[in-house]
Amino acid sequence: MKKLLDIVPRWFPALALMVVIFLFSSRPSDELPSFGGWDYFVKKGAHAVGYGLLALSYLRALPKRNYILAWLLAVLYSATDEFHQSFVPGRNASVIDVLVFDNLGAIVALFARYIFDKQQL
Repeated sequence: MKKLLDIVPRWFPALALMVVIFLFSSRPSDELPSFGGWDYFVKKGAHAVGYGLLALSYLRALPKRNYILAWLLAVLYSATDEFHQSFVPGRNASVIDVLVFDNLGAIVALFARYIFDKQQL
């Protein structure tokens, strides 16, 4: 039981972010806010930031600092979320979102964390 109590707090941020991402991607396109001419940049930036934070939360949850596994988990969740979006009215799945924006967000966040960790030594 003690081991479970040690694991749950480490995984809570990742689970919470996955729920938030799922809820945002569950909204039909007519319910999404519009940012005028900035719409594309705001939404794609949100993809990068969201999956960057998810990758960092996976990194925190893993027993060892496994950057590759944290990146892989973030990209895999991104792919499953894009598949989920294909069932939401007015939304579609985008391989570009997964391979470019979500992937890049995860890589940049994990690289920044890696540099920060190296400077602390």
